This record gives sequence, C-alpha cells and structure tokens, in this order.
Amino acid sequence: MEISEKLLCLFSTDVSEEEDRYVIEIPRQEVETGDIQPGEVYRVALISREDASGSSQSQPQRSSPPSEPQPPVDVGETRYVEIEDLGKQGDGIARVERGYVIIVPGAEVGERVKVEVTEVKSNFAVGEIIEETF
Repeated sequence: MEISEKLLCLFSTDVSEEEDRYVIEIPRQEVETGDIQPGEVYRVALISREDASGSSQSQPQRSSPPSEPQPPVDVGETRYVEIEDLGKQGDGIARVERGYVIIVPGAEVGERVKVEVTEVKSNFAVGEIIEETF
C-alpha cells in the first residue's frame, strides 16, 4: 500500500453510530501534538484491518479503548534531524513525524545531525549524535 506524504497522522479507532450519521474519534494526542487543528476540514481514509493471514476481521476483538499511536522511531534506528529548540536541561530538541520529540544531548539549535535512537518512550525518544553534520 502506498501512503501519501500528506499523511498527518495514523491511528486506530472505532466507528460509532449517532442518529443519522457515523462518527470516528480522533485521539486527543493527535490534536495536542499540533498535527491537526479543531475546526479544520481534512480528508479521511479508512483502511481495513487485516489479521496475520490477510483476511479482514469483521468483528473487532478488543474490549478496551483504541490504543495510543505508537512512537514513529525504534531503539537502534538512525535518523537525520535538525535541532529546533533546547530543552530545560540544555539538550537539543528535534521533531519528527506527528511532532514526536527526539532529545539529543550535546546538540545546539540549528545543527543538523545524524542520531542513533537509544531510548524510546510513548511521547519522546533520546538520540545520541553519531555524525555532527550532514
């Protein structure tokens, strides 16, 4: 499946019925990270969920609310980033997909560095500089 570069966010949600319409809920985190804004109009694509065998699931098999979006980086992954800001302790701050933050100790605002992700949390990651400029 080809995914457009215009994709702002991706998450799983349920479709609920309200009177004469169907409603999808957008996780609060997607709005809080600044990817989307209340009151704006967006195009919505619905993608079928498939199980490991490739067949569609007609009945959702979860009883809990939809999970939060997963971080867009993994431990050990390398990324080229630009430092946009400094954190409270002086560490460099870079942002990647959906506004997700990568903290880069020892980096300065405006630097473009190659980092290796060393730690991943739900709302931020830590990256170690492996190349000063690119």
